[in-house]
Amino acid sequence: MTVLHSVDFFPTGKSPVAIEPRLPQGAFPEHHHDFHEIVIVEHGTGIHVFNGQPYTISGGTVCFVRDHDRHLYEHTDNLCLTNVLYRSPDAFQFLAGLNQLLPQELDGHYPSHWRVSQQTLALVRGIISKMEEMGDEVETHDIANREMLFMQLLVLLRKSSQQESAGNSDARLNQLMLWLEDHFAEDICWESLAEQFTLSLRTLHRQLKQTTGMTPQRYLNRLRLIKARHMLRHSDDSVTDIAFRCGFGDSNHFSTLFRREFDWSPRDIRQGRDTLLQ
Repeated sequence: MTVLHSVDFFPTGKSPVAIEPRLPQGAFPEHHHDFHEIVIVEHGTGIHVFNGQPYTISGGTVCFVRDHDRHLYEHTDNLCLTNVLYRSPDAFQFLAGLNQLLPQELDGHYPSHWRVSQQTLALVRGIISKMEEMGDEVETHDIANREMLFMQLLVLLRKSSQQESAGNSDARLNQLMLWLEDHFAEDICWESLAEQFTLSLRTLHRQLKQTTGMTPQRYLNRLRLIKARHMLRHSDDSVTDIAFRCGFGDSNHFSTLFRREFDWSPRDIRQGRDTLLQ
C-alpha cells in the first residue's frame, strides 16, 4: 500500500497546515499517510473507498481522513478536490481542543463523510484562498493567523453539516443524499421522499442534477451498483442475492446495468479480473 509522508507536502517543519489541490483528481490506489486531511469536493463525482467501505462523493462532500485511515478514489468523473492537510489535532501551537470540532468515533462508527451547502463551499474557498495567500511564512504571527483560519474552517464546516433538515433546500437535499447512503436498497418513491425532506419533486430533480450531474434514479442506481460491487469483492454471496440486497428486483437487469456502469460483468468482479488488468 502506498504511504504518503508529511515531508513531501508540508513546506517547513513549522507549518501546521498545507493546501493540496487536486484539479482534477483521477483514480488513485489505496493509500494512507502520516498526517491528517480534510478532503473538500468542489465538483464532479467519484467513489471514495474509505477503510474498505464505498461512498459516493460529489460537490459539497467533505471527508475527514485520519493518519491511520486507508482510502482510494475510483470511477471519477471530473472530480475536483481541495485537500487541507494538517499534521495532527495536537500539533498546533496556538489551538487546543480541536477534537471537539472533528468527527468523533462512537461504538466503532466514524462519521467520516459530511455534506455542506454550495453557499458554504463558497465561504470555504474564501478561507482556503486566504491560507494560500499567506504562503510559507514561518513568523510567529503568520503561524497564528494560519491556525486561526484553520479553526474558522472547522467551525464553518461543522455548523453547516449540522443544519436542521428544516433549513434551506440545499441543506434538505444534503440530508436526503445522506439518507440514501443508508437506505439505498429500499423501494424509493421520489414523490414521497421529496415530501419527507420538505422539497418539491421539481426542486429535488433540479438540485440533485446540479449537484451530481445525474437524474435521481440514475444517482440511486449508481449508488446501488457501487454497494453491489463492494459486496461482490468482499463477500461470498451469490450475484442474485447481492442484486436483491442492493434493491434490484431482477438479477438480469442488475447485470445489464452493472456492465453498463463499470464495463465489467458482476462475475468479472467476483473473479477479480478488473483488478488484474489495472
